[in-house]
Amino acid sequence: MTQEKQRLVIVGNGMAPGRMLEELFALAPDAYDVTIFNAEPRVNYDRIMLSPVLSGEKSFEDIVIHDDAWYADHGITLHRGAKVAKIDRTAKIVTSVGGISAPYDKLVIATGSSPFIIPVPGHDLQGVLAYRDLDDVDGMLGACAKGGRAVVIGGGLLGLEAAAGLKAQGMEVTVLHLMPTLMERQLDAAAGYLLQRELESRGIDVRCGANTKAIHGDTCVEAVELEDGTMIDASLVVMAVGIRPSADLAKEAGLEVGRGIVTDAALRTSDPDVFSVGECTEVDGRVYGLVAPLYTMAKVAAEHLSGPSEAAFKHAETPTKLKVTGINLYSVGEFGDSEGTEDVVLRDAMRGTYKRVILKDNKVIGAVLYGDVADGMWYNEMLKSGEDVSDIRDTLIFGQAFQGGGGADPLAIVANLADDAEICGCNGICKGDIVNAITEKGLTSLDGVRAHTKASASCGTCTGLVEDLMTLTLGDDFAAGAPAGMCGCTTHSHGDVRRLIKAKELKSIPEVIQELEWSTPEGCAKCRPALNYYLICDWPGEYVDDMQSRFINERVHANIQKDGTYSVVPRMFGGLTTPDELRAIADVADKYEIPTVKVTGGQRIDLLGVKKEDLIPVWDDLNKAGMISGAAYAKGLRTVKTCVGTDWCRFGTQDSTGLGVKLEKFLWGSWSPAKLKLAVSGCPRNCAESTCKDIGIVCVDSGYEILYGGAAGLHIQGTTMLGKVPTEQDVLETVGALTQYYRETGFYLERIYKWADRIGYDHVKSVVFDDLEQRAAYYERFVFSQKFAQIDPWAERVAGAEAHEFAPLADLTLEAAQ
Repeated sequence: MTQEKQRLVIVGNGMAPGRMLEELFALAPDAYDVTIFNAEPRVNYDRIMLSPVLSGEKSFEDIVIHDDAWYADHGITLHRGAKVAKIDRTAKIVTSVGGISAPYDKLVIATGSSPFIIPVPGHDLQGVLAYRDLDDVDGMLGACAKGGRAVVIGGGLLGLEAAAGLKAQGMEVTVLHLMPTLMERQLDAAAGYLLQRELESRGIDVRCGANTKAIHGDTCVEAVELEDGTMIDASLVVMAVGIRPSADLAKEAGLEVGRGIVTDAALRTSDPDVFSVGECTEVDGRVYGLVAPLYTMAKVAAEHLSGPSEAAFKHAETPTKLKVTGINLYSVGEFGDSEGTEDVVLRDAMRGTYKRVILKDNKVIGAVLYGDVADGMWYNEMLKSGEDVSDIRDTLIFGQAFQGGGGADPLAIVANLADDAEICGCNGICKGDIVNAITEKGLTSLDGVRAHTKASASCGTCTGLVEDLMTLTLGDDFAAGAPAGMCGCTTHSHGDVRRLIKAKELKSIPEVIQELEWSTPEGCAKCRPALNYYLICDWPGEYVDDMQSRFINERVHANIQKDGTYSVVPRMFGGLTTPDELRAIADVADKYEIPTVKVTGGQRIDLLGVKKEDLIPVWDDLNKAGMISGAAYAKGLRTVKTCVGTDWCRFGTQDSTGLGVKLEKFLWGSWSPAKLKLAVSGCPRNCAESTCKDIGIVCVDSGYEILYGGAAGLHIQGTTMLGKVPTEQDVLETVGALTQYYRETGFYLERIYKWADRIGYDHVKSVVFDDLEQRAAYYERFVFSQKFAQIDPWAERVAGAEAHEFAPLADLTLEAAQ
């Protein structure tokens, strides 16, 4: 007989309860029916990655931990925007402000924390924000769009990440910090000074020892007044001065509350059927705000919810890292001056690095690193183990690689780490978790490890360590991925470059190379075409296409052949042509002695063997016959192949030819990450081969099925259904939105099927098909970009554009001797 599931209700949908559910489903997948009350109107996301969202380096979609499909797969009832008003422990019922009720057998309270708002005059003005969730980030981004100065009150972790993000978005930024140095709870004065100097070099105004007296403005923020009378103009104020555990709901329910919701080491509250995890929780007199201990709480709570367990939460020192691109700092343990401690310090003023290790009784009790943080994990391991460092005291400050007198093998360094050594701080993943996942699940790729453990899936700074672990575990069976950089000129990936171009509003190739710190002065043949495409896509009407950053085929708008001649393919919309066009093609072939005329697989006519000096006159003659470039050379729309549809076919359900013509007239001219080939089939018999194209349309009696992600070249792959729409206009809008989403998020030379594999077919569907507002927005952006794209390059060259490309360098013909 199947045991009836218990009812588990969770108040809160943050990172800690999300991780707890992952652990619980792994231990006891059928033990509970789960109901979640989430005060926010969205799914679970990675809050520690809000700073990259603010700076423009990531999008919200990039930081989602559990999407809608995850909740559905696990049968979870998620109430969004449902703040809980009451917990009735006698009746065991939870009720939301909106009146939604859910009974429970077990309850988990994960209400997180609330930001502290300084109660100065003006703290309630419009334009005063905290920095805790996505709504705060959206508010800041809205302010950034208007420009002005942001004043960030608080020079701790969150405050500085907010300041860096706002600066990246183009605002002037002032940081006000009450204490003499920044991040005084995590850094000593020397590291705080180096951090302040780095932020100031980035144009951020930092004022330590600054006490806020008032915020001025009628209805909106206009200025901030300091205690000494200084007035600072401001259009936005961000308060990041600390958090408090959100324990009021538990207190009203009669649970024991101190600084937070008091629990034992099993995360049980004063009611044995009620657990608490996350920032709202107090264990052994301590509350926590960093993710690693919260994930430990999640694991312990899941163990006890799944059955009898000896698991217990134990305090451990947690390292601190700042998530600001280009700033490396690491702090763990104690660093204040106290009796019996001694410091070992290494400074390198030229490199801007600082290392301090604090010892007591020949044991590491703390470390502060700035600039060079490679040994942070090693020092933390010694802190946790309590190892006596007397024998390596003289070389301790030089790091792990110097022990034994020489540079250590990186794999040996990783091999010597304990199984509980933290590898991924963002997700609280230790070495043992990764090794076990690799061996038990047969993982052989970095993506596989990320999918199963989340290690290196957030900020990515631990990727090297994860790859070292994979090499150590798998040996020759693991081949580390290529360097993350898009080429040898930069360490930035394609994704980084795309985000930073938008975030920093970079609008030329030299600007990108300078601002993103390329290691070469001009870029190379690999990165320049990619940058040229990204700038064309992101700044339509502003950026001017750099033809010298294109490959030869795109520079001359024809495909070069092995003998140095070219092929010319005029566009035939939807595969349709006319007798006049055919006569013009025949006349051109005769006039210019073109040796081969061939019908292509895309329902076009290819003129092969055109001499370079004949390109412009050939184009001129074809233009006069009403034909334009077929872009057979382009990273863009090539063809829309069609069958005859209802016009002639006995089985046709819709006018596939007419729709193909409309699609091609709508899409031609647009550049994309890689070539795009479409097809429209008039019925499910699929005569136009729609099910292996980049985008395919299959007409049915009740409308149109839209497919995408097919391939029929070196890689063979069928399409995936995006959705079904009732009208031709719906087809145009959906295909336009899909194309634009691919254009904006694809990497250069990434075919659409590879793009969809990377970001997820379900995600693509949720953006451009399920979400009508987003679909409309992408469609409108595509329509706008087409205003600048639909210019026939043949006609431009006939009129004289890029004339140097078609002129011989010199005439070397010798005249006959007289």
